[in-house]
Parts: sequence; structure tokens; C-alpha cells
Amino acid sequence: MKTGEKSGVKRGFDSQVSYKEESTSWNFWDRLGKPGVFMALAMVFSFVVLVRTGHIELAGDLWFPEELGYLLWLLGSLGSFSLLIFLWRAYLVLTYRPVACCSKRDLPKVTVVVPAYNEGRLVMETLFSVAASYYPRHKLQIIAVDDGSKDDTWRWMQEAAARLKNRVELVRLPANKGKRRALYEGFQRATGQVLVTIDSDSIIERHTLRQLVAPFAHDGRCGGVAGNVRVLNRKEGLIPRMLEVTFTYSFDFMRASQSRVNAVFCTPGALSAYRRDLVMNVLDQWLGQRFLGEPAGIGEDRAMTNMILKQGYHVLFQRDAVVYTKVPTAYKGLCKMYLRWARSNIRENLAMAAYAFRRFRSTPALGARITLVQALVDMTFGEIAKVLGMVVLLGNLDILLPGFVVALCCSALVPAGFYWLRHKDSDLLWAFTYAPFNALALSWISLYALCTVKRSGWLTRELPAQSAPVSAAQALAQAMAGTKAKVAP
Repeated sequence: MKTGEKSGVKRGFDSQVSYKEESTSWNFWDRLGKPGVFMALAMVFSFVVLVRTGHIELAGDLWFPEELGYLLWLLGSLGSFSLLIFLWRAYLVLTYRPVACCSKRDLPKVTVVVPAYNEGRLVMETLFSVAASYYPRHKLQIIAVDDGSKDDTWRWMQEAAARLKNRVELVRLPANKGKRRALYEGFQRATGQVLVTIDSDSIIERHTLRQLVAPFAHDGRCGGVAGNVRVLNRKEGLIPRMLEVTFTYSFDFMRASQSRVNAVFCTPGALSAYRRDLVMNVLDQWLGQRFLGEPAGIGEDRAMTNMILKQGYHVLFQRDAVVYTKVPTAYKGLCKMYLRWARSNIRENLAMAAYAFRRFRSTPALGARITLVQALVDMTFGEIAKVLGMVVLLGNLDILLPGFVVALCCSALVPAGFYWLRHKDSDLLWAFTYAPFNALALSWISLYALCTVKRSGWLTRELPAQSAPVSAAQALAQAMAGTKAKVAP
């Protein structure tokens, strides 16, 4: 029996929704892939426990503050908890299947909103890829919103509209209001049953839209769908190559497992879809969202996902709905992006905790609660364990360093192996580069985000972007090099 045909669940867009508005305010660890640093530290601490209990003898003395001894039990508990959660997720991934594409007759009318700020020429390529989709023209509305760009973004948007014979509706804000406001303006003008958001530095495959909306046609309880994000500029340096591997783990593993329990925590800004009626229920609340009294200028994707889930609807992941997005190539830009994600993750985990442990939907929600508990544990006890682990490691560097390096390599085996299973590509080796890079250069971000969670700066778009002379076809060909991309006939 298909999901949408289960007893008591209406199919497609026939189901009605009522929502009592309440004030609320991606998972960072998920975005990074399995937390390699924590796993490595867990292995180091296991080693410390064995030494302290006499099961292993060392030639030298192991330094460990006696007053921190009780935290060994904490770390061991966290390690066991993480292992159980991983095994559970592995089972869910093995049983995950994307929803089959529906017929043209069943395709809903879709509005694609593309917000842009200082994007330059790439926004035109994004719009070209949307217009080239295998989707009926009379069911596809395209809206592009210039959020007060200071560069030539508006000119490229105008050129795209002209070359596409006015298939694109253009909106220009007089000043930069933020991505959330730009999306709001697009949503207000939308006429589709499904609202799709695509970042202005992203390119979709021709079959992506049809795959993305398929869950809505099959399941009347589906309120949101997350697309599958790959790296567009993977040939532009070490960081994009590493992110290509971690993105595969974050989406094809983490979000696939969340989808099996009908609770994907974050629909990515690069490619997401929502039922329009559910969005309109919370649109003003979402626009005016505040955190600790300040406007929430970040995390609009995670916030909308939270509000869809809170209304009692499912949020799913559609593996075949692929988008290629541009990622930072420099360390500074990567840190800013991760810091923004980490702050958003903390805020929305707290917001979700306010309703997730009550009966917020008619279908089972245990899987969503387990995922939330893991996120809350990671951002609290996980941070304590990480700091403690670094203290002990630095105090015993000569003894523990070799084991720590081995542990990091072991932590990379899972994302590397999963990348190979999905893509059969030698780029899996970048997982072994990312593990030490994450430990040495990125592990501070989540703790810093916890200490500065109130800040809402976007961080990555202060300066105008360079207009890269690259076509959508060239960029997509580079991104798909070495992969077996599926294109609908």
C-alpha cells in the first residue's frame, strides 16, 4: 500500500490543515558528516579508561586530572549512545527508497523562488537551469528576487528574463533586507501549490523539479521536501573536494535516515519544496521570528522546516532531486558558513524541543524525538567532552597522539565508504583529508557558536561577488565529472 493511500491519510493536496500560531524562535554536526573529532576523542578516552583501570600498561606515566575522572563515565556513555544511534540510522538508510516520480497529470503547479544578493552572472545560469526543467510550462512559475544587490546581479536577472521570453517574474528590493525577506516577497507573489526555493548560486538537473515534488503527490501528510545537494565547484580546490564527500554523507545518509521517520530537520536553502498552504499559515511569524529579543536573520531554511513539522506534517528527503551548489573555496569563507549553520542549529533545536515531546502530529514521532535528543546531547555534553578530550590529549601528547591519528582515520572510514557505495569515485579519499582538517581547523566552531548564538550576521555576502564567465552547461559538466548522473528522458 502506498504512503498516500494509508487509512485516514488523504492523497495529494486534498487534506486541510488548521494551525494554532505560537511563537517560536541544519544540523551542524550533520552538515559536517559524522563528528569525526568526537569519535576520535571517544576512542582516545576509551584508551585512557583502559589505562586507568589497569587493563593496559604504559611505559610512561599518563597525565589525567583526578577531579575530571567522573567525566570518563560521561564520555563512555556518549560514545555508546552515538554508536547505537549510528547503527539505527544505518538500518534506516538501507531501507530508504526515494518516492517514484508521478505522471504529468498529477504534477502540482509549482512556484520556484530564487533569491539573489551580489551573485553576478551565476544567477542567470541558475534561472536557465530552472527554465530548462522537464516540467510543464503551464505548471511552472519562476520568480527571481534581487535583494538590493550592489553588483551587476540585477542586470544578469534582466538578461535572463529577456532570453527566456519573460518566463521569469523579476522583483527588485530597494535595499538589502536579507534572504528571509527576499523569499517572503517571492512567496507573496506565488500562485503554485508547491513553493520551491533554489539558491542563486545553484544549478538543478532537468528532472530535479519532477523528482522534488513527487512526495507531495503520493503522501497527503507531506509538508516539505529536502533536495539532494552536491558541490558545483568541486574542481576549484581542496575544500570543495572535501565538502563533496561530506555533503554525500550529510544528505544521502543523514537526511535519508531522517526521511524514513518522516522528520528531516533541515530542508536546505539550495533546494527545498513546501506546501504553499502550510507556508502561508506561518509566513508572517517566520518573517518576524526573533531569538533572545533580536531579529533572526539566519537559519530561514531550518526555521521553515521546524514550522512545517510543528503543524503535524512530514518532511522528507528526495535523493533523486539533485542540485549542484557553489561552496566556499577558502578557509575563512568555510568557517563563516559553518558558523552560521551552527548558530541556526542551536536556536532551532531549542525551538523544536518546545513542542517535539508533546503530541504534535497524528503519525509516530519517536524517530524525530530520538534525532532531537541526539542533537541536544551533542551541543551540550558533546561540547564538554570535546573540550575535556583536548585537555587530556594535549597533556599526554607524546603517548596519545599516534592513537588519535589512527582514530581520526577510522572516523573517516564511514563517510569514505558510503561515498564509494553511492558514487564509485576515488574522491572518497578526501574523507581522510577532511577528518584531520575538521579536528584541527573546524572543531572550535560549534563551541564558539554556542557562546555567540545570539548573533545573526549572514557573514558570507558582505562583498560583491565576482561575475564568473561560466555557463550552466560548463559548470554542471564539471560538477558531474566522474559521476553517473541520471537524467530523465
